[in-house]
Amino acid sequence: MKLICNKSELLKGVNIVSKAVPVRTTMAILECILIDASANKIKLTANDMELGIETIIDGEILEAGIIALDAKIFLEIVRKLPDNEVTIETDAAFKTLITCEKAKFNIIGKSGEDFSYLPYVERKDSITMSQFTLKEVIRQTIFSITDNDANKLMSGELFEINENLLKVVSLDGHRISIRNIELKNSYEHKKVIVPGKTLNEISKIIPGSAEEDVMIFLTENHIVFEFDQTMVVSRLIEGEYFKIEQMLSSDYETKLTIHKKELLDCIDRASLLIKEGDKKPIIMNITDDSMELKINSFIGSMNEEIDIEKEGKDILIGFNPKFYIDALRVIDDESITIYMVNPKAPCFIKDENESYIYLILPVNFNSSAN
Repeated sequence: MKLICNKSELLKGVNIVSKAVPVRTTMAILECILIDASANKIKLTANDMELGIETIIDGEILEAGIIALDAKIFLEIVRKLPDNEVTIETDAAFKTLITCEKAKFNIIGKSGEDFSYLPYVERKDSITMSQFTLKEVIRQTIFSITDNDANKLMSGELFEINENLLKVVSLDGHRISIRNIELKNSYEHKKVIVPGKTLNEISKIIPGSAEEDVMIFLTENHIVFEFDQTMVVSRLIEGEYFKIEQMLSSDYETKLTIHKKELLDCIDRASLLIKEGDKKPIIMNITDDSMELKINSFIGSMNEEIDIEKEGKDILIGFNPKFYIDALRVIDDESITIYMVNPKAPCFIKDENESYIYLILPVNFNSSAN
């Protein structure tokens, strides 16, 4: 095999597929990136058997062929090459010569025939949305999945399609994040659980253009994302997702409207007094036209008042400050509306159309100590 391509194009491709190279594996071939130049195009592929990514890069094929190269070494070599044309040449013994200007690297590859190719997934009825929308939806929900493998369902996100509506849900037992998106077209009802790892990697590699679309294909076991010259194939998480409808009550005793950035900055300041692993809540004392925020920790205490518009009852309630910060950071609205029932019931941050809903469970606290 012999091919020539631009360093920036090669680096971009290697960076994209390397997201699917496993950190630890007993199969050495999975630690490789496959370069396939056997069919008139240069295709790079990586696959950890749960997530697979392939991308096509521009270049010139002088001799068709296929090789698997150690992903870590290959990425480091390409990264440090001069910004110029790169030539990759292999022989029958898989010896690989990588040259760029005066730099020459000799490394040993592996047979491309041993590589685990991506599973074939039937492509029909693609769901289409803009790259920007998908990237935003992931950003606005991914923080509330659990990174604990003990509960597989909580390590993924629900993607549910009803006609022209896409609902994306994530939860970790303490909070729920929901985004409702209107799609350009209508589709038959589908419901799948997509691994958080897959969504995290997609959000890193998808350009996020508002003009360019991403096509999504669903089967019983897999989801495929196609955008630009890249395809991501992922296994789905099996099982029935949690029934969250009964938790989404529209009843409230207290409703307040507040300037989002002001609240976020205030909670952020209060967090300075919390050490890693310290479970001190932020206390919200909500009265007629102000919210007093208080925190008491081993380091010290802080309190601050924020102007609000309030309907309903006064309330004294405590929350994990991180959960509030995570939700507020991804809301783009200037002012937000918060709904509360009582100090032991979840609070909701949502807009009028419910395009986003963030449910946060309160925490118990000793009111006399605060």
